[in-house]
Amino acid sequence: MDDTLRETAIALQSDWGIQIPDTLSEEAILQLLAERVVLFLERGAETFYQLMYRLDISEKKLNAVLQDADVPGKIARLIYDRQLQKVKSRRENKMPPPVDDPELKW
Repeated sequence: MDDTLRETAIALQSDWGIQIPDTLSEEAILQLLAERVVLFLERGAETFYQLMYRLDISEKKLNAVLQDADVPGKIARLIYDRQLQKVKSRRENKMPPPVDDPELKW
C-alpha cells in the first residue's frame, strides 16, 4: 500500500472498527466499509446521520446516493473519498515543528 492509502486505511480502521491487513487494496477497503455501512444503516437513521455529519459528508451528496442502487457501496465510496481528502489536506497543511523561541515560553 502506498502511504496515502495506508493513512486512509488506518483512519477508517479506527473510525469504523474494520480490520485492514497491510496488503489490502482500495477495492477491498471499500467492500469492508460497505459492510460496516450496512450495520450502521440497520441500527437506525439517527446514528447513521450523526456519523455522516461528524465525517462532514455533504447532505446533498448523501441524499443523491440514497436514491441509487448499491447504497452501501456508494456511501462507502463517499466515506473513503472524504477520509482520503482529509489525509491529503493534513499533508499539505502540515505545520512545521515549533521553534524554541525563549520569548514564546511562559
